[in-house]
Amino acid sequence: AAGPAAPLGLRRCRGMAAPPRWRGLSWEPRSRAVEQVHLRCTEGSLEWMYPARALRVVLEPNLSSARHTTVCIKPASDFQGASIYVERAGQLHLVVSEAEGARPHHVSCFSAHTPQRVALFLQASPQRDISRRTASFQYELLSNQSPAGPDFKKMALVEAMCRPCDDVELLMAICSSDFVVKGSIRNVSHDSENHMSQVDVSAQKIYRQKNRIFQQDEASGEWRGPVRTLLQCKVKKGGGDFLFTGNEHFGEAWLGCAPRFKDFMFIYQAARERGANPCEFQLN
Repeated sequence: AAGPAAPLGLRRCRGMAAPPRWRGLSWEPRSRAVEQVHLRCTEGSLEWMYPARALRVVLEPNLSSARHTTVCIKPASDFQGASIYVERAGQLHLVVSEAEGARPHHVSCFSAHTPQRVALFLQASPQRDISRRTASFQYELLSNQSPAGPDFKKMALVEAMCRPCDDVELLMAICSSDFVVKGSIRNVSHDSENHMSQVDVSAQKIYRQKNRIFQQDEASGEWRGPVRTLLQCKVKKGGGDFLFTGNEHFGEAWLGCAPRFKDFMFIYQAARERGANPCEFQLN
């Protein structure tokens, strides 16, 4: 008996006024054709429900002038029913197996040999009952000029490099980071299995945030937000005020530069007096 139709949903594509939702893509029961989907954003998510046969996903960002040299994929926690390959010179190379997709926080990154066009191939796993399976993932296309970022391929999407930023890096971070927040550390927790630490920040002033990572607690009125970093950075709870900066990946904030606020003020004011500040920063 033929299984249910296989709809594909493009849940989110950043940079657009209204996130598009695409539903209703389906296969003829006896067709062997490979369906193709073209995605035009540099980051987004895709959901393949009831995976059967294969799906080819072509990432073609509209920003033709940008050179995206790295592609990162984060499967959903309930990813199942398919494996993800990347096409290179007519050959398929495995990126995410069905077993790997079930690992929480698992991110796979690989080089984009053709920066303007990356083709992914999703191969459904042979199953008698596909009705309860969904292969969904988030993706990001990164350039080698991404601000305040290390080698994403080697460091699996983390901003932290486990060392203090120098003055130039700090001044650039306040200009280009996805979030810039003055605050203190409420708590630090560690996840040894996924090699990550989480810093719970109590925010006194939010200078910038790309999305709503930092939100106001209804009961206390306090603004709070979680920021992730590498476990190997050995972050500990410390007193006083800090300036937290960093970038967002797959809906999570990753720590970049985080000096004590008084040290940042000294560095910024000295740079401003010399005319060496790369951007204006609201101090009050």
